[in-house]
This record gives sequence, C-alpha cells and structure tokens, in this order.
Amino acid sequence: MDNVHLSKSKYCRAKQCNKILWMDKYKPEEKEATGNENVLKNGTEVGEIAKGLFGKHTNIEYNTDLTKMLSDTETALKDAPNVITEASFKYDNNFCSVDILINANDGIEIYEVKSSTEIKDIYIDDASYQYYVLSSLGYNVKKVSIVYINNQYVRHGNLELNKLFNIEDITEIAINKQPEIHNKIKEIKEYMNGHDKDNEPEELIGMQCFNPYACEYWEYCTKNLPKPNVFDIRGGMHTDKKFEKYYEGKYTFQDLQYENLNERYLEQIDFELNNREPKIEVEPIKKLLESLKYPLYFIDFETFQLAVPEYDGTRPYQQLPFQYSLHIVEKEGAPLQHKEFLAEIDDGDFLRHFAESMIHDIPENGSVIVYNQNFEHSRINELARMLPDLEEELMRINSNMVDFLPPFKQRQYYMKEMRGSASIKQVLPALYPNEQDLDYHNLPVVHNGSEASETFLSLRGKSKDEQKELRKGLLVYCKLDTYAMVKIWEKLKEVTNTK
Repeated sequence: MDNVHLSKSKYCRAKQCNKILWMDKYKPEEKEATGNENVLKNGTEVGEIAKGLFGKHTNIEYNTDLTKMLSDTETALKDAPNVITEASFKYDNNFCSVDILINANDGIEIYEVKSSTEIKDIYIDDASYQYYVLSSLGYNVKKVSIVYINNQYVRHGNLELNKLFNIEDITEIAINKQPEIHNKIKEIKEYMNGHDKDNEPEELIGMQCFNPYACEYWEYCTKNLPKPNVFDIRGGMHTDKKFEKYYEGKYTFQDLQYENLNERYLEQIDFELNNREPKIEVEPIKKLLESLKYPLYFIDFETFQLAVPEYDGTRPYQQLPFQYSLHIVEKEGAPLQHKEFLAEIDDGDFLRHFAESMIHDIPENGSVIVYNQNFEHSRINELARMLPDLEEELMRINSNMVDFLPPFKQRQYYMKEMRGSASIKQVLPALYPNEQDLDYHNLPVVHNGSEASETFLSLRGKSKDEQKELRKGLLVYCKLDTYAMVKIWEKLKEVTNTK
C-alpha cells in the first residue's frame, strides 16, 4: 500500500540519503542543529523577492490543507496567460509547489528559485522532480530554469531584480533525468513502506552525510563510534580521506597512529594517545613578539551577510562589519584599556560609522593584532573601496596588522587539548583550562560568530528593552574575543620568557 507522501523537499532529502526521511518521520528528536538558520532566512527572503521577477503575479497562499492550494492553483491556471507563484500540484502522492510558474496559452514554464550563488546538482534534482509531477499530470512543460543569486551585482539605489538574479535553462537536463526521478520515487516509497518505526533501516555512513548538506543526524548515526576517531582529526584532512580510512576499518586513533598520514594529523593522534607535554618552538614565537610595536591594538570584527543587499555599494553575501571590540596596551606595563563599537540596527550608514569609529580609536601606528588576518584585512579593504575619503587611514590600519593565528596553525605552539584545531575557541581553553571567565560556553547570549550575526539581525522590530539585553550579549561576546588575544599574548610571552 502506497501511503508515502512526497514533496520536493522530501524527495531531495531522500536523494541525499533515504534514511534521512525515515529519521524525519520516526526519530526527529535526534536532529542536531547544523547552524543553517541564516541560510533558511536568506532562502525565504530570496524566494519572496524573486516572486516579482516577472512582474504582476498571483500567489497561492500556503495552507496546511493542501487540497485548498491545489484548487486555488486550478483556478489561477484558468486565467492564462499569467504568472503564478507557489502554484501547487499533486500526482500519485507526489506534491510540489513551483516557486514561479509562467502560465502561457501553449504551455508552462517552471522557475525554481535558490538563494545560492551557483547551481548545485540537488537544485537540478529539485526542479526535475517538479517537471516529473507536472508532466505526469499532462501539462506541457516548455521550460525549466534555475533562478539563483548573481554575487557580482552591486546595489545602487532601487533593487534591480534582473541584475540580482541569474537564470539558467536546464530543460534538457530535467527531461533526461525523468527515468531517474521515476525510479528514485519508487525506491523511496519501497524503502519507507519497508521500514516502520520498529524496523530501523541500517545505512553505512559516507560522503552523503556531508553532501550536498551536513546531515542533522550525523551524531546519531555515529553514536557507536569510539571517541576520538578519524572524523575528529582537524587541520585540513579531507572528508573523503577520512572515509577512506574508515572503510579500511582504521578509524580509532590507535588504528591510525602508524598510517601514512600527513605529519600534522599524526601529531594530533600522538599527543592524544601519549598525553604529550606542550610543544613550544620558542624562536619563531619570540620573533613574532619582537615584531610588535606599541601601542598594541587587539581588535576583532563581527559581521553579517545578506543574500539580498540592502545598502548602496554592497553585494549579495558581502561580509558587513557591524561591531568591533578593541583592547589597547599603550606601552609596556600600561593598564589594559577597552573600546568598542556596535552599530544601531536601523542605521543605514553603519559601515561609515564603523570605519570612522575604528580610525578614531586606532590613532597611532602601533601593531593591530588580530586572529586570522585574512578576515579583518579583507573587510578593511572593502571599506576602503566603498569609502574613498577614509581609504588612507584604513590602509594605515591594515599595514600595521599582525596575525596571532600562525603560531597555532603552524603548530609552533601545540597542546593535546587543542585537538588539532587552531581556532581561538579551542586554543584559549587549552591555554587557560581553569579560568571560567575565558570560557565561551559561559557567555549569556552569544557564543560564536554565527550567533552574533543572527542576534544583531534579530534586533529589528524588537523593543528598546529587548534590544538592550541582546546588545549587551553582543558586546560581552566580542569583548571576550579580543581579551582572548590579550591572554594569548601574555601566554606567548610567558612560555618564551619575553617581556
């Protein structure tokens, strides 16, 4: 009996792995957050804006009663030629809503909207599934296209939808995929009908756990793997290489310690298994410390990204800095000072105010210390291009930048507790294991960069009191990022016996 109801999203989830669909149905509580909240928000916003791509349109409102959406679509289709958004169809328990449907007198065109800046195979599967449903119902589908973001578009004035979006015709690909779609639907329904809640299917883990998306059930499906294992190796080991070792039956650190692996991975394994003392290469660290010039400016940025640019001069997904924390040591032995900037959510010129505040707070040519220079360096370069009157001062700050990441990334300083990672979130607790005020987990509101951007954007529409509490959380988080660099500096001086 066919009691399996598919939608285009369910089809695509099963396309990645059939068991995802089974887990969604029977064990959804095992789902782990994958940090895709901003991705989902961007997707929703892009979908809404794209509805105006072809001008006036009829929108089929979402309804939990799918029959209402189906009947509303039937009514709208009678008004050809027209444009319908969220047009809904069902064939043999296979349901789909088409993002944009051009309803011409001689046939229809499907436009699947994505918030990505490139076309992925799963998007083609999505659109091809829609072709399957509509063509099976007898509609003449003349064209199938993917609509996606043009990340070269720079906004000036009103949003120009024809420039914001790229449109690619994939009709031939979708037609050629029809036998595959038909067979996959049959496979999914047999799979789901063959495994009820008391008959959990077994699936081998593999690259499908990360492609095209990181699976929310990874922790569940690997719960029986010993810890640490090959998937805990950090420092650049490719996922396919990890699976290669896993399939060879070599996935514990004991299994891997004599394998022909990159020395960085073997070092992590060795430190873990043998509880090695910290490794400290004094000379290169000393050289870094001796390059510093007072005053010392320890700075960190927080940024957010928008799929649809809201501000003049910005591009889709540009990293827009809205906050910085700055710790300052004027001279040797001087007390630590702190300055900060956090934009107002409704400030349309916050990028200028960010840059002006930073220039004001870094008036001298001391060392500007960051953790992962490429990020802050790139943001300042972008600001300089957008604000030519501030370019000279911004480039001055850039020219004085010193990166504290290399000693840890290059393993000049390494400890077992760093677990192969050079992330400041891993390095700081390794260097200061017993200091609770340096633990990001103890922060009240914001614990990482993605949470910071989500929190800032969430200020929109909030009351002043709500904003005050969230802004306080943002300031506390960012302040810890730069205080962490100060503490790392102190530790580097301590272990190299440097003043």
